[in-house]
Amino acid sequence: MTDGPGPAVVVLADDLIWSTRLASVVDRAGAVAVVVSSAAAFAAALDGSAGAIVDLALRSSDPIDAIALAAVRGTTVVAVGPHEDATTRKVALAAGASRVFAYRKLFEDGPRAIARAFGLPTEVPPPASVAAAGRGSPPAE
Repeated sequence: MTDGPGPAVVVLADDLIWSTRLASVVDRAGAVAVVVSSAAAFAAALDGSAGAIVDLALRSSDPIDAIALAAVRGTTVVAVGPHEDATTRKVALAAGASRVFAYRKLFEDGPRAIARAFGLPTEVPPPASVAAAGRGSPPAE
């Protein structure tokens, strides 16, 4: 984690649940999530960012176009999507994504995966709920 606000990572997602989850993963990785839901806002937010995350289930615009835009600008871009959609994941890599993660990977190891993808320190603490489970009273019988 960083001692102050970390670098900005732009998150392009238009699903409320996934945009919130992705922002949380970015924040826990020590960066500052800048969540946008349109291609225009994404393009504007890329300048000065440390990287970008694009949800492959994006409905408001073409996620592959967004990946290509970020890659052409020299921005490290990571895509996320369903693990069963291998074709779209391959297209995302061909468009310039440096990594494509399945949603499940980000659920299991999100902060560390994102920190590695964007060159951030990878000593990320576990979520509070996981840390709390390891201490306290023994389980009730």
